[in-house]
Amino acid sequence: MGKLPKPTITDPNVLVGLETGDDAAIYRIDDRVALVLTTDFFAPIVDDPFDYGRIAAANALSDVYAVGGTPLTALNIAAFPRSLGFDVIARILEGGQVKAEEAGILIIGGHTIDDREPKYGLAVTGIVVPGEQITNANAQPGDVLVLTKAIGSGLITTAGKAGTASAESIQEAVRSMAALNRGAANAMLEVGVNAATDVTGFGLLGHLSKMMSASGVTATVSWSSVPILPGALELARSGSVSGGTARNMDGLKDSVMLATGVSDLEFTILADAQTSGGMLISVRRDRADDLVKSLIDNRTLYSQVIGEVSSGTPGVVTVRS
Repeated sequence: MGKLPKPTITDPNVLVGLETGDDAAIYRIDDRVALVLTTDFFAPIVDDPFDYGRIAAANALSDVYAVGGTPLTALNIAAFPRSLGFDVIARILEGGQVKAEEAGILIIGGHTIDDREPKYGLAVTGIVVPGEQITNANAQPGDVLVLTKAIGSGLITTAGKAGTASAESIQEAVRSMAALNRGAANAMLEVGVNAATDVTGFGLLGHLSKMMSASGVTATVSWSSVPILPGALELARSGSVSGGTARNMDGLKDSVMLATGVSDLEFTILADAQTSGGMLISVRRDRADDLVKSLIDNRTLYSQVIGEVSSGTPGVVTVRS
């Protein structure tokens, strides 16, 4: 993005744009309605085409939920080789449709191209009340950090492609990745939070560092408090690390500080590139208990307090044991 020329026009109705690398763009229509706009798609990470479609759709919808928005409609974005076969393609699209309907929206169109590698996802449009959007740029010193899904899906799906992940680990990872973040969004809006982001390709530490940088603050994370998907720790020990995770670790070397007792193995897991991860939420300490209760009531997979925000060098994250 840094190579692009700066826009020559401005629009005061752009409430959230490129500046903070937020989860979705937000454009004000009037004082009551702003559009939430996002798109996401990727190549298969699991073998089952139906599960792939569900995960891709849930992943795309998460960007709307991350800003406190309500999704309205979606468009399919797909690239399929002709050799894949119509039955497989139909199952991928069916998985996306089922997940969209679970979110209460319709997929009302889309576009497909012929490509050697399958790719699928959604362009999602949602709405939010202007001024009520949640961004990644308002975490405050004294906030508590809460996570709503376990991490480690990148380790498991990488091992799954190599045939070294157990069926149980893959099943739990699919269950997590296919789960909507709608309950987390409901809880955030009910309680009122300062900032949020969904945890995806940059890993837990990458997205946290970006949120801290955008907010001008620093954070501390407790390794022992972070929920980990079953089997992920063992797979990390065996070297099942994706290229995306390795790039995350390289990009975080100047902004992540490992306290005594925290190993490079643990750093690897915390930097693991996720797909359709949970919400990472920054909430005032006096509202943290209410948020955890609301997350439980909204049946999120986890409602785990994993750290805290403080004043300091923007974007720096310290990991303690």
